[in-house]
Amino acid sequence: MRVEVLYVAECPSHQAAVELVRYVLGRQGIAADIAEIVVSDERMARELEFRGSPTIRINGRDIAEDSGKTEGFALSCRLYPGSLRIGLPPVDLVHKAIREAAGSNKP
Repeated sequence: MRVEVLYVAECPSHQAAVELVRYVLGRQGIAADIAEIVVSDERMARELEFRGSPTIRINGRDIAEDSGKTEGFALSCRLYPGSLRIGLPPVDLVHKAIREAAGSNKP
């Protein structure tokens, strides 16, 4: 399983997002490395289809892509619908994305 946390350098939610993903992976008994990717400029944001900081992707898929498409890419903070913490997705959204990715890896 490929897990990525994309973020801008000054993101106050970056480390909390990494910890959230580690927590969910552990709860589901899944061992996976987390690639932390700094998005440094607008060109990189466009190339990575970066929707804001932090963005969590599992196997290349944005965990919140079904919660409403955002037009454009930007070096800004990200808000997740239904989240109780600014800058972090709801825990259930992370659980669902990892569970679906783990299921798709089974033969």
